[in-house]
Amino acid sequence: MFIAVSLAILITMGLALTRALAGPTTYDRIAAVNMFGTKTVLLIAVLAFLSGLNDLLDIALVYALINFIGVVAALKLVTQGNFHASDREERVVEKERSE
Repeated sequence: MFIAVSLAILITMGLALTRALAGPTTYDRIAAVNMFGTKTVLLIAVLAFLSGLNDLLDIALVYALINFIGVVAALKLVTQGNFHASDREERVVEKERSE
């Protein structure tokens, strides 16, 4: 049963990777990378259950947090074009330059 689940997760990971490479828009690619990361967390959790190593669940949780932060950072980069300044700060800088 768990082998079938592992194979299904691997197949969906392959489909997500295909979507990440062939996605027509940047947002499709980011969503596919997020799905790939989520499926990786699920695969690690299944392997933790099969092997009986509960420490792998901690690794899965850390990977989930890294995946979330990475996707949020990628979306901020795509929408704003940078990581360091907020929209308000950019408007203040542009206002100072125009004066």
